[in-house]
Amino acid sequence: MIVFNRLWETMKEKGISTYTLREKCGIDSKTVRRLRSNENIETKTLSRLCTVLECRLEDIAEFIPDEE
Repeated sequence: MIVFNRLWETMKEKGISTYTLREKCGIDSKTVRRLRSNENIETKTLSRLCTVLECRLEDIAEFIPDEE
């Protein structure tokens, strides 16, 4: 499972709000909701986030293996 807990930490460190993401990144509120729920998102959205936050993918997402 991919989780986006690091995204919220990185945003906080950089002083970026979800409002700023919507305005600077063009990320709509539906996508923000999907990120909060750790649902699937497009790779182009990940690219936009990394660009706006000036970070690497591992700064916003983490892979956690599913328990079997």
